[in-house]
Amino acid sequence: MSATIYLTTICLPLLTILLVFGMRYLSAVLQARARLANDEAYRLLAEKAVASQAATATALASIDSTLADLRTRLVAVEKVLKEVE
Repeated sequence: MSATIYLTTICLPLLTILLVFGMRYLSAVLQARARLANDEAYRLLAEKAVASQAATATALASIDSTLADLRTRLVAVEKVLKEVE
C-alpha cells in the first residue's frame, strides 16, 4: 500500500467530519441571523402598533371632549325649549 493512498484514506474521513461540523456551524449562524432579522421586524411592528394606539387614544380623547361639549349644548337647548313651552 502506497503512502498517498494511506494518507488519503485517513484524511478523507477527517475532512468529512470537519465539513459536517462546518456545515452545522454555518447553519447555526444563518439561523441566528434569520432569528435576529425576524425579531427586529417584530420590534418594528410593535413600535408601529404602540404609535398607532397612542394616535387612536388621542383621537378618542378629542372625540370624547367634543361629545361632552355637544351634551352640554343639548342640555342648554332642551332647557330653553322647556322654558318656551
